[in-house]
Amino acid sequence: MIAKTPGFVNGTPRLLLRAEGLAVALASIVAFSRSGASWWLFAALILAPDLSILFCLAGSRLGAASYNAVHVYLGPIVLFIAAAAVAAPTGIALALIWSAHIGIDRALGYGLKYGDGFTSTHLGRIGRQVPG
Repeated sequence: MIAKTPGFVNGTPRLLLRAEGLAVALASIVAFSRSGASWWLFAALILAPDLSILFCLAGSRLGAASYNAVHVYLGPIVLFIAAAAVAAPTGIALALIWSAHIGIDRALGYGLKYGDGFTSTHLGRIGRQVPG
């Protein structure tokens, strides 16, 4: 039985959100593989969105806001559309890397952050929990 945590997505909806993340990640990676872009670019940038967590040094609320700003699909979707509109293959590749990153995070259970700390996400708490 899956433990219920108030304020977090639980049960089947949580599993569906994680499966959705996996689907987005796989679709983004397949599209990237067909884009002709360099896998070196992919490897160099796949973790770049996580640099936003450095804003946690200025406080957990700012850290959560900056992390969330680059971990929602809106950014890569807008970038993809803009890059496709002007036929910019590098922009398309960047959007696919970005969306793959978000999808991988979701599939692994890393959700959007709440302001009370890095481990508090919409998909539940992450990391080891200290009994207390």
